[in-house]
Amino acid sequence: MSEVRIGLMGFGRVGRQLFGLAQEDQRFDVVAISDIGQPKILHHLYTKTMGRDDGVRLENNYLVSERGRTRLLPADRPTEVPWDVFGADIVVDATGRFRTADDLKPHLDNGARRVISSVLPNDGVDRIVLYGVNHDDAREEDAIVSAGSATTTAAALALKILSEAYRIEQASITSVHEYTSDQSLQDYAGPDYRRSRSGAKNIIPNDTPARIWVQRVLPELEGRISGYALNVPVQVGSMLDLTVALAEPGVDAEAVNELFRTAARAQPEIVGVTQDPIVSSDVKGSRQSLLVDLQGTLRAGERLVKIIGWHETLGHARRILDLAGLYADLDHARQREAS
Repeated sequence: MSEVRIGLMGFGRVGRQLFGLAQEDQRFDVVAISDIGQPKILHHLYTKTMGRDDGVRLENNYLVSERGRTRLLPADRPTEVPWDVFGADIVVDATGRFRTADDLKPHLDNGARRVISSVLPNDGVDRIVLYGVNHDDAREEDAIVSAGSATTTAAALALKILSEAYRIEQASITSVHEYTSDQSLQDYAGPDYRRSRSGAKNIIPNDTPARIWVQRVLPELEGRISGYALNVPVQVGSMLDLTVALAEPGVDAEAVNELFRTAARAQPEIVGVTQDPIVSSDVKGSRQSLLVDLQGTLRAGERLVKIIGWHETLGHARRILDLAGLYADLDHARQREAS
């Protein structure tokens, strides 16, 4: 596979993680980053808060390393960046702000062949692809794609693994989620009563669109999934608390754990298991989308099973790069056929 030239809009946590992962992977070249932050501050956040020591330095408006030079651009919207000037094949929109096809289409108009959104969409995208779950559905003609979210991928992975062995009658997802950058540190009037409270001081019940999108990715579970989120005052590390009602009675915890061990052996870069008594901060640095806590698996009654899994945004950033590589492979296959 030849090098994939990536344009990146948004240099927040996921954007910085994606850039760092690309620095390690010879398949990817991040040619330009669009963010309204000052270049010296963006560089500082990358080198200091991400705990990286990969030699990336700032020269004028470029991040420079042994891998090459990445232009920093002071742009805020998809309409503002001429991606064709930088030869970007794929744009990753990691702002979290643009969730419709109409919002994301200007990336294509400005020269990108394809745009991948780092968040769940509101409407109109060509496809949602959770790498490791339904990536076989990806098609070369997809132009605007959502990579989902860390929570959605973790939940879909767990449910897919379980549903391949057992019939699931009902499932309830509880996402115990680290606080996010759109939450206020102090009580401040926001979009609703609960989201107006301090994210640093409270456990805040919240809705999660993951319950909707998991059913679209796994249509055999349509109408069987409910869920909500709890945003908690933790900076890094989220937990999936999944309760499943199985059609088959008497399934024990060890049988369920063995399913996840098998999945981890088959896809170790995506699914992991641990027997250790870990807590949220221990998942920092995990590149897997789901780390199943084997000690947390339990049977409750004849048909109910509870599973605990961990994840952090680094795993989501890794899956976005995996998805970019997948689409690049599809493009190259078409080009070979044409020639």
